Amino acid sequence: MSDLMRVQEAAEKLQAAIDSHKRVVFFGGAGVSTESGIPDYRGKDGIDKEGPDEEGYTPEERRYHDYFLTHPDKFHDEFIVRFRALSAVEPNATHYKLAELERAGKLRAVITQNIDGLHHRGGSQYVIELHGNMRTCHCEKCGTTYDIKRFLDDGVRCDCGGLIRPDIVMFGESLDDGAITAAVNEIANADMLIIAGTSLAVYPAAGLVDYFRGDCLVLMDRQKTPRDGAADILIREPIAEVFGKIKV
Repeated sequence: MSDLMRVQEAAEKLQAAIDSHKRVVFFGGAGVSTESGIPDYRGKDGIDKEGPDEEGYTPEERRYHDYFLTHPDKFHDEFIVRFRALSAVEPNATHYKLAELERAGKLRAVITQNIDGLHHRGGSQYVIELHGNMRTCHCEKCGTTYDIKRFLDDGVRCDCGGLIRPDIVMFGESLDDGAITAAVNEIANADMLIIAGTSLAVYPAAGLVDYFRGDCLVLMDRQKTPRDGAADILIREPIAEVFGKIKV
């Protein structure tokens, strides 16, 4: 079977499932954004394949909150580079189609592990961002919230003397309780759950699937996941190519 035929077959299965359910929830990871050209962290060409910096800190170590506290200016400079790179990337067919499904009343929520904001830029309104976002920032000392432009243009230091940081979840930090609660509620009340582009290997986010009580679990990923055996529909084809064929 050709690649085109496999994509078409996968799209037909997904279409039939969406059409026969009323409470669809989408849960996505890095694989949703890599199809827009954003590299993941641990993939073959991922960010973590880069070597350590001049002080010996690896890319992963530089994403820890402790690193931000001890190297705020270096964290700031790296964040600017990353922010500009992500801002230049456009949403793909998955982001746009999910927004269409939401407007049509077929999709209840998008839950994402990504911080790139592509779901919002693609038109989705209700997006639960488990790992935060790159649109806002706040001071860790006084709690003042700013637009991310404040962090980008004026640096990490607040007028109160505290450190301003982007509203992303850094390594070593817990996920926001409000986001977790909202995600659990949406998944628990869904009759269809589409999980795409995530290895389902990182907790606590990976454990969210345990709250699903519906009758149609869809897994979309090029690689095997620990939950493949539980899937009602298993799709290995490119996520954006499949969603690009979905009719609303």
